[in-house]
Amino acid sequence: MKLARFHQQVRPEWIDYNGHLSEAYYVLVFGFATDAVMDQVGLDAKYRTSSGCSLYTVEAHIRYLHEVDASAQLTVISRIVGVGRRKLRLCHEMAVADVVVATEEILAVHVDGQLGASAPFPTEIARSLDALVEPAPEFAGRSIA
Repeated sequence: MKLARFHQQVRPEWIDYNGHLSEAYYVLVFGFATDAVMDQVGLDAKYRTSSGCSLYTVEAHIRYLHEVDASAQLTVISRIVGVGRRKLRLCHEMAVADVVVATEEILAVHVDGQLGASAPFPTEIARSLDALVEPAPEFAGRSIA
């Protein structure tokens, strides 16, 4: 099984003074894609409400590869590339018409909001995450250069 792709139409208010998607909205769309992954693996709203737990992004690396115009339909392909007892490494590729325009790699931690500390994934969710792990894409693990 693979994760479903996330789709988002660019909104006019997301366009900056240069006529392209503003950098903050790349982050917003990647955040929506992370939310979609959470829903697919059982970390959905029902889980968050009943458990008091959620994913917190603790590190992110974004590459802006191509400009995105106001009429673009965005597609985000997400991959789980690493899972630990309490953490998840996720890579996103944002594309317009099959051209990758941006990438994001995140490290997220499973946090118990009541304790204010990291917590292990429940067994069923850990199994689901493990089953979805894919090889990391070439951009994963890069540093700013």
